[in-house]
Amino acid sequence: MPTELWRLGVTELAQVIRAKQVSSREVVQAHLDRIAAINDKLNAVTVVLHESALRAADEADRALARGSVTGPLHGVPMTVKENIDLEGSPTTMGVVALKDAIPPLEAPHVTQLKRAGAIPIGRTNMPDFGLRWYTDNALRGVTLNPWDATRTPGGSSGGDAAALATGMTPLGLGNDYGGSLRYPSQCCGTTAIRPTLGRVAWTSSLAPAEYPITMQLFAVQGPMARHVRDLRLALDAMSGPDARDPWWTPAPPVGPAAGKPIKVAVTTNPGNGGVDDDVAAGVRKATQLLAAAGYVVEEVDPPAIAEATDIWTQLVAADIRTAFLPAMKETACPDALTFLSHFLGLVPESTLPAYIQALAERNRVAREWTQFALRYPLILGPVATIQPFPVGYDLAGKAQVQELLHSMRLIVAINLLGLPAVAVPVGMADGLPQGVQIISSRYREDLCLDAAEAIERQAGVLTPINIAWKG
Repeated sequence: MPTELWRLGVTELAQVIRAKQVSSREVVQAHLDRIAAINDKLNAVTVVLHESALRAADEADRALARGSVTGPLHGVPMTVKENIDLEGSPTTMGVVALKDAIPPLEAPHVTQLKRAGAIPIGRTNMPDFGLRWYTDNALRGVTLNPWDATRTPGGSSGGDAAALATGMTPLGLGNDYGGSLRYPSQCCGTTAIRPTLGRVAWTSSLAPAEYPITMQLFAVQGPMARHVRDLRLALDAMSGPDARDPWWTPAPPVGPAAGKPIKVAVTTNPGNGGVDDDVAAGVRKATQLLAAAGYVVEEVDPPAIAEATDIWTQLVAADIRTAFLPAMKETACPDALTFLSHFLGLVPESTLPAYIQALAERNRVAREWTQFALRYPLILGPVATIQPFPVGYDLAGKAQVQELLHSMRLIVAINLLGLPAVAVPVGMADGLPQGVQIISSRYREDLCLDAAEAIERQAGVLTPINIAWKG
């Protein structure tokens, strides 16, 4: 083919493999070669699964030659974040103490994607335990932003976002507890979907105990890609049932037809809390693109954004102190502990009555958003309200972490409520990608994806790129 294979997206690769225009081995090898060529400069891919990936590619080619029934991702490479269980590969969480932690069972959605034909080619970097908006740890080191090495690539799925942006993989698997799918996508100019809680089955075979309530309510698994259509394809393939997740929900991938034209609430400056000019310009651009695509757009804030942020912060801080911090003090790197110290310093230690009350107030906020969705099935807004922060900023002090948390207010409100959201790039500003997120009601990922595709068709796709800085 005239186009370098690493430049193609998931859907295109699946099509050319199925049509026997190229082999799966050629596709996998092209991505392994791309990793070998540039990963040393970025440190996005931490473990290259060279031999197993090529064996799987050869088997995929033999299956196609036999005329066997193939899945929608047959022969397509993918990468897997290091906190997701993958057969035969350690689930390190970015921690030295877990460098040999081989899971006895694979994560449900990984198995489902492999059954659909996807081939794992590497593991990707993350911060310690996924609890930072910057990707660095003592086990694997730092991941650099391919657009600007002085800025964060995002976290915690920063390795996948950087690998996607530079053509090392067409599909990444990450997760989202406080923006870990959407924020790296903003920083690196890629796209991702945070599914509704319950859409994708989730469990870890290595967890020493049940996860705390905020992990159960706020965290989800999701795909990352360069094209919105690839998110749709991957999400459909990874949304099957698994008895290990008792809260998996058999929701249809497409909901009832929405009345046309669909109304979109645009929040350029969520909660009137301040927004960077370049970020605001990106939201305005996306607003114009949605209007041109036939959506009705109105500048109006969704309810209780500040309250939602406060509730998320209070509950997450309580669970970090109780469930994570004791082990992290023994295993996490100094920078991770410094960041957590600043973060926890923003929130007084919770009492049981306060924790219970915060969970109760979550229901009130959710009710307000559900009623808001009757008028506005979609919400368009920024991902973070500031551009990717300078390296080291999240370690500088409590005031800086407070600013970062404030910039993430629309991100974490969605985590609190368990809603679906798609992050999609809309252009560039001052050498950095501009990204927005599109939010909808529970299990209406289809509406989010439709709107994101409408933006992408007009704005184009920013990646893959060669590294934009000299190093």
